[in-house]
Order: sequence, then C-alpha cells, then structure tokens
Amino acid sequence: MTSWLLQTAALPEAASPIVGRVMLAYALVVLIVGILASRVTRSASDFFVAGKSLGLMTTGLAAMAATLSGFAFIGGPGLVYTLGLGAVFIVLPVALTNTMTAWVLARRLRRLADIREMITIPDAIAARYQSRAAQGLAAVAILVAVLGYAATNFLALGLVLDAVFGIGRTTAIWGGALLVVGYTVTGGILAGVWNDVVQGVLMAVASALVFWYALDVTAAAGGLVPLLLAHAPEMLAATGRSTPLAALSFYFVFGLGTLGQPHVVHKFFMLRDDTKLQWFPVILSFAMMLSLLLFVGVGLAMRALVASGAADAPTTPDAVTPLFLLRFTPPVLAALVFAGTAAAIMSTVNAFLNIGAAACTRDLPRALGHPIRNELRAGRVWTLVLALLATAIADRSGLLVSFLGIFGWGLFASTLVPSLAIGLNWAGATRAGAIASIASGLLCTMVLETLAFTRTFQFPSGVTATACALVVSLLVFFVVSWWTRSTAAATLAPDVRAILED
Repeated sequence: MTSWLLQTAALPEAASPIVGRVMLAYALVVLIVGILASRVTRSASDFFVAGKSLGLMTTGLAAMAATLSGFAFIGGPGLVYTLGLGAVFIVLPVALTNTMTAWVLARRLRRLADIREMITIPDAIAARYQSRAAQGLAAVAILVAVLGYAATNFLALGLVLDAVFGIGRTTAIWGGALLVVGYTVTGGILAGVWNDVVQGVLMAVASALVFWYALDVTAAAGGLVPLLLAHAPEMLAATGRSTPLAALSFYFVFGLGTLGQPHVVHKFFMLRDDTKLQWFPVILSFAMMLSLLLFVGVGLAMRALVASGAADAPTTPDAVTPLFLLRFTPPVLAALVFAGTAAAIMSTVNAFLNIGAAACTRDLPRALGHPIRNELRAGRVWTLVLALLATAIADRSGLLVSFLGIFGWGLFASTLVPSLAIGLNWAGATRAGAIASIASGLLCTMVLETLAFTRTFQFPSGVTATACALVVSLLVFFVVSWWTRSTAAATLAPDVRAILED
C-alpha cells in the first residue's frame, strides 16, 4: 500500500459545539455497550468469537464496518480527490469479493469451527494442514500487521478527537485508546460487534445524506460532471489520474486480498447458522454501496468545487471530508459523520486487538506446544498489552507508524489468501506449500514495502508492492504444493476433507 492511504495528517478543528456533543454521546453509548457485553462474556469463545451466536444481518454489518474502517470517511475521499475515478478501482470489486468470501470461505470456516475447537484463523490453518508451524507463522504475520494497523488507527482516532475537542494530539490519542481498550478488554469481540451494528447503520445513513449534499452543492455551482469536464476532465477518465496498470493493481489487491483479512473473515466463526449464507453478499454489498457514496461523492465534489474556484483547496487530501462537512453540510450531519468516523476507527481497532490477543493467547502458545489454560484471562491481558504498545507507537508517530500501517493489508493478503482461501478449496494444497507461502509472503511484503516506502526502489507504472508480494506468495504456494504433491493426502485430515468436498 502507498503512504497516501494512511490518515496521518492533521484535520481542521470542528467549529460547531454540536459535533463535540454528539461525539461525547457516542462515547457514552460505546461504554454502555462494553458493560452490557461484559455480562455475557464468560469464556474464551465468548471473548474471541461472540459465542458463535450472531445472526446473518449482524454479521454482515460487522463485516462491512471492519472492511471500511475510517478509510471510507477520511482516506478514501482524499484518494478520490487526488486520483479521480482511478481510486474507484479499490471499491469496484466489492460485490465480487463479498460473493467469493461467502462462497469460498464462510461456510467452510463455520463448519470447521463446528467439528474442531476453533476460534481463530491460524486455528483453521492448523486444522487444514495439520501443522503447528503453519499456525505459528500465520500468528506471527497477524501479530505484526495488527500492531501496525492498530497504531495507525489509534493515530487517526486521536486526530479526529483533537479536531473536534482541540485537546492536543497526545491527549487525544491516549484518551481514544482508553475508550477503545475499556470496552474491548471487558466485552471482547461482542462489544465490538454490537458497536459495529450501530456504526454500520450510522455510516450508511450519513453517507447517503452527505452524497445528496455533494450533488446539491455542485449543482448550484454548475453541476458535478460539467464542472469536472470544464476544469479537471482527467478526473473522469476511465482510470482517473492513475495509470491503467495501477488501477488494475488496485482491483487485484483489493479484490483478492480481502479474502485474507482476518478481522473480516474471522466474523464467520461467529455465525449462529450458515444455512442462509447465500444472502450474505446481498446484505454486505448493499450496506457497503450506501457507505461508499461518501467515498466517491465528496472526493469528486471537492475536486470540482476547488477546480472551479468555489472552494479553497485542502492543505492535505485527508482534510477533504472535514472541510466539505464543515462548510457545505448542516452541523448535525457533520457531527454524525465525525461520530461515524470515530466509530469506524474504534470498531476496527477492537477487531485488530481481538485477533492480535488471540494470536498471543492461543495460536503462538499452541504452535510452541504450551497451550494456556485460562485463555479468557490471558486474552484480556494481551489485549491491554497490545493496545499500550500500539498507542505508544501511534503517539511517537513518524516512520514506524507509517511503515507498519503501510504493509498491514499486504501482509494479511500475501500470508493468508493462498494458505486459507485457496487451501480450503483445493485438496492438492500441501503443508510445505502453506508454510513456504506464508514465509515468503511475510518476507516479500516486509522487504518490498520497505523498499517502496523508503523510495529505494520505484515500482513501474504505479504497481503496488502489495500486488507483487501477493503474486510471489501465490506462485510459491502452487509451485511448492505441486513439488510436494505426494504429501497432499497425508496433509488433509478426513473430517477436513469432507468439508472441502461438500
């Protein structure tokens, strides 16, 4: 991923006091949800997979919230403002990805959880390949990426809170972290899921309203499309201001890479019933389409308004949404979007901390042959430890936060897509292929993203390091599995084979 996908720039202060009041009200709701969730969190299964008690609608909204995060409100519109329609290639594969996720992963993960004691993605990898080494490597990759993602999101949350309350970045970062940690440690993933439902509805409604205002404001200035055609026609080109290869790279990475995002696919372990999964793509795609109206509408509207002289240019792409909201929408709507942004960030951090704590509590100890007895207590402790580490990194900001945040998505994709998404659909995948793929994905992503971030090496025509690492990992997976194909039958347990062949 490239650096302009991160929300690390300062946001303008929100002038209206109603924004602060709505944010405080939402914080109170979050705390109440955490307290209520803690009352039904009595086991490690409750803490990590909500006791496998969620309905399809709740799971869909939770997956949508985890997928979009604060990027849909802050980073995404800034990216559209910068690249035009080229940025839309990130979200074009939404319907395809949701369908593949439901058909390729969801039912098999849920049924694996029924036949095995399974609550994490590395658990599924261990069951598929009968390999503690594969489980441990997957846990290491998840842990590294989780720290980066959580730190970047804590920083983004701090910037939003500072913009609203003017309390200083450091105070805002630690205050936001304290709120997230409070309901995550007590209520576990269930608290996050309940907040995801509130956030998902809020995101969809607010995005649709903001999109209407974007069309209304640009209509008064001459119309969105006419303004862009007159002043910035390159924004409406098929791939915007990005190259065709870069746009296709976006499509490939976000289309296929989503299958390896553990904070999203982990939600399928929580399903109470998998018999209605055919409706999952419809629910998730419709919710995401509504939420992404702001992503596209605000970015293009601000570019049209700035190009025509009807609005001042933002100092940074990350300021596109706040500037539009504070100038062109009612204070109540601006307040809802700011609250939605904070909610999106908090729910995503909750999911990351949960899977990171699971890696430390369950996957790494089991891979080393020393399982922990009280996983609920250890999970809460590790959640707190990881949150403190991520917050400290966020507070320091600078290179380390940016570096870790940049390769998080790519690390998940390159290490988990081959071994998990393909492995659960191909009986010919082998233990050696999975281990080699996870190891090469981890190494390649770290090396290539470091070279790209430090500008030691420039990839041609906008191709991302993530795309290259994912291709390498896929090739290694197939080649090594073919080379060791004689071991494929021994790699696959009879109960797991039954699920693959169903």
